[in-house]
Amino acid sequence: MPLPVDATRCPLCGSDNRCAMEMQKATGEPQPPCWCVSETFTPELLARIPEAARGTACLCPACVKSALAAPR
Repeated sequence: MPLPVDATRCPLCGSDNRCAMEMQKATGEPQPPCWCVSETFTPELLARIPEAARGTACLCPACVKSALAAPR
């Protein structure tokens, strides 16, 4: 049986994904818009997310930055 996905961790590297939506769920405190709303997620990057984590856990800023800097 697969382990549950931790929505607060990046599914690619395991680091804290700094998801404002998850922080709000955990604390009940309103959060500013998440960092991810102003980022670009390429289809190639999204395809790297494990199936079990898709739609459940956000990537971290470092993985997104790294993917955007990589040559295509």
